[in-house]
Amino acid sequence: MSQLNEISLVAQVVVLKNTKAFDQLVQKYQSSIRRFFLHLTCGDSSLSDDLAQDTFIKAYTNLASFQNLSSFSTWLYRIAYNVFYDYIRSHKEMADLDTGEVDTIHYTIQENIGQKMDIYQALKTLKEMERTCITLFYMEDVSIDKIAGIMEITTGTVKSHLSRGKEKLVVFLKQNGYGRNR
Repeated sequence: MSQLNEISLVAQVVVLKNTKAFDQLVQKYQSSIRRFFLHLTCGDSSLSDDLAQDTFIKAYTNLASFQNLSSFSTWLYRIAYNVFYDYIRSHKEMADLDTGEVDTIHYTIQENIGQKMDIYQALKTLKEMERTCITLFYMEDVSIDKIAGIMEITTGTVKSHLSRGKEKLVVFLKQNGYGRNR
């Protein structure tokens, strides 16, 4: 879907109240927004689903405020970013989330669940800003310029968060047996 097509869909929703047009936008971005939250919440799929739903509700109710100053995806990720940090501010227990609980509650039979849990545990060692930058850049393949727009920080700050976050992840993963011949 091209940016022009996305703008057309936004216009159809705002002007004609065409909910089918919004459905197309949701279908395009639903997986990536949910995956973004899944990484930020360190594997809590239920919370990720709730946050993604909140994001799309806010996007729908505020669609008229989209001014096309950035791409639709940047605007949507900015909403997702705000939804996540609103949640963090109102629910401090995220800092105390135990990966054992996440593993027990959300256990699914799949390959490498241990490695995924190790990555979520490693992500938990990062500050929220570092985790967000790492998630967007490495896991969602968002450019540094777009990350800066989403988080409303400079590209230099994004690079600093990426560098510090990457260093912390390397240290954590090496301490937990990765990076050595197994």
